[in-house]
Amino acid sequence: MTRDLTIVNALGILDNPNAERSRAAAARLEPGSDFITIDERTIADAHASGLTAITITLGYTVGDVEPYAHTLHEIETWDRLLAEHPDDLTQVLEAGDIDRARAEGRVGVVYGFQNGLAIGDDLDRVAHFQRAGVRVIQLTYNQANHLGDGSMAPGNRGLTPYGREVVAALNDARMMVDLSHSGERTCLDAIAASRTPVSINHTGCRAIVDVPRNKTDEELRLVADGGGFVGIYFMPFLSPTGHATAADVVAHLEHAIDVCGEDAVGIGTDGTVTGIDDLDGYRATLAEHVAQRAAAGVGAAGERADTLPFVEDLRGVEQFHRLVDLLEQRGHSWSRIEKVMGRNFVEYAARVW
Repeated sequence: MTRDLTIVNALGILDNPNAERSRAAAARLEPGSDFITIDERTIADAHASGLTAITITLGYTVGDVEPYAHTLHEIETWDRLLAEHPDDLTQVLEAGDIDRARAEGRVGVVYGFQNGLAIGDDLDRVAHFQRAGVRVIQLTYNQANHLGDGSMAPGNRGLTPYGREVVAALNDARMMVDLSHSGERTCLDAIAASRTPVSINHTGCRAIVDVPRNKTDEELRLVADGGGFVGIYFMPFLSPTGHATAADVVAHLEHAIDVCGEDAVGIGTDGTVTGIDDLDGYRATLAEHVAQRAAAGVGAAGERADTLPFVEDLRGVEQFHRLVDLLEQRGHSWSRIEKVMGRNFVEYAARVW
């Protein structure tokens, strides 16, 4: 039945994590579009999953590279990747492009950042990024930057004065202000400062699991009240054990709907469509990966050597089909399922872009 749906992943990854280059990059904690693999399997799995559109992460997120130059390079890389796969991928610049992608049988790709550091001290870069096709800018990653505090920053200092200027510039450029990963005060300040609806494209509900990467009911409610969007991820933070299941994803979706209403909630998996084939091998290297993130200061509370960064029984090409089935089993109407699986994001995008 997912073939009859618009399915939008508000934050995800287009990659084949089983490819040698992608596996090596993950092991080295080297994020970046140069290391992803868009091969026949990536494309085939995306189509088989029913995916209509996905917001991918490009640009600077973490690491020692120069943020602005790295971000420009990443944009060029994705422009090239889209040009190499014109029959299967298409860039999304406005809300109508998502419906166009579905009609054409292609996967729409939204350019998004997970850290606003590349803006630097030059507000003109916001408009430049918009002209380059970027449509989503997340203000912070887990750590603090010059715009505000991330969810793991101990000060919880809120949006900085310059951060407020950046929010205004994003509003002027009609770009999404994404508050995923932000600290609580930064999130609340940005909601209040923004003249256009804001989003939290990938998060969980802190009322269910009290970890910093999840959002409080106040944050969720205020985003929805302003006409914004909340995407629930498929991440370990959905369970107090760190071993999240499909049932946990449903529980967080249902709580978010209770808080925000059914018109503001969707999905932002924060993962790939193509599943990892060798889970035992992956687990063997996971401890090193988590330790590297912690040493670099970019990890989050709830990440442990034994916590998979995805939901094991909600992964691979069947993940969206499976979620739809679970929501139906829980008694959710088809109209609500259509909203959660993609239409809410499309409607939100139309209000911003």
